[in-house]
Amino acid sequence: MVGWVALYTLVRFGLVAVVAAIVWGIGWLVGITVPVLVAAVFGVLIALPIGMVAFKTIRLKVNAQIAAVDADRAARRSDLHAQLRGDND
Repeated sequence: MVGWVALYTLVRFGLVAVVAAIVWGIGWLVGITVPVLVAAVFGVLIALPIGMVAFKTIRLKVNAQIAAVDADRAARRSDLHAQLRGDND
């Protein structure tokens, strides 16, 4: 699971960097000085919906793995509660 989460994080950060560079580059082409922080903020805002669509398969894989971990944790917790009640001998 850690590998998929790391991959998803890296591609999302990469998309933000690319969009921020595009915003900064467009500003430079039209002769406007765009501060890097402003370009980064626009990069985050623009990349958010794009990343949800563009990286859907990775996101769904991460969500499925998180759901599996949660289900396993819930099963172990249920078993522990049953043992504490004395139901499972």
